Amino acid sequence: MKNKKVTVLDWGLIDYKEAWDKQEALFADTIKLKINLREHPDESAITPNYLIFCQHPHVYTLGKSGKPENLLLDDAGLKEKNAVYYPINRGGDITYHGPGQLVCYPILDLDNFFTDIHLYLRTLEEAVILTLADYGLQAGRYEGYTGVWFDSDNARARKISAMGVRCSRWVTMHGLALNVNADLNYFNNIVACGISDKAVTTLQKELGKPIDMNEVQLKLQQHIVTLFGMELIA
Repeated sequence: MKNKKVTVLDWGLIDYKEAWDKQEALFADTIKLKINLREHPDESAITPNYLIFCQHPHVYTLGKSGKPENLLLDDAGLKEKNAVYYPINRGGDITYHGPGQLVCYPILDLDNFFTDIHLYLRTLEEAVILTLADYGLQAGRYEGYTGVWFDSDNARARKISAMGVRCSRWVTMHGLALNVNADLNYFNNIVACGISDKAVTTLQKELGKPIDMNEVQLKLQQHIVTLFGMELIA
């Protein structure tokens, strides 16, 4: 039985490791339920879906396919920047999270929607593209890379949203980060996403003014809900 309902959780500004642990718990519980349902079928039972929104204090995370040397700071440098570093279990290379950056962690059972990771990533990208269009900005994809970009067809190419996910038994975790009012100086301390010759940008930089984070969150949430055909749990 497919469950299109989704619970939205707003964790606010939360330590990265704390959020990671909470994600892992929801992820593990969903997988455990799926395994149990396969062993003991129950047509009335459903697996849950979550959309989690948050921000993090300054942190650098390295995906499974990333190179540690793409972090350009040593321990002393991290301390000076008031930042921490974690190698983690998502796909992708290194990225930065910090205040002013909207993070979305969908913990979904894709059996409730569609079992296609490529389509899953493209759908998340589309939600970001539509959110930026709400602000009059034309963004798109960069062939060969995940995430959302501006001017991907010329030398001014710059990335505004990074993505990295983990999926097991069609249950997802980790997700996307959208730079809204983030401090771009922190990106100077990494080879962001392993790409050394492309810039990073924010919604604030593109529009020339700070943007309300809650407003962006609601817009992104609505586009994700619409594109996946979800039903919000009140």
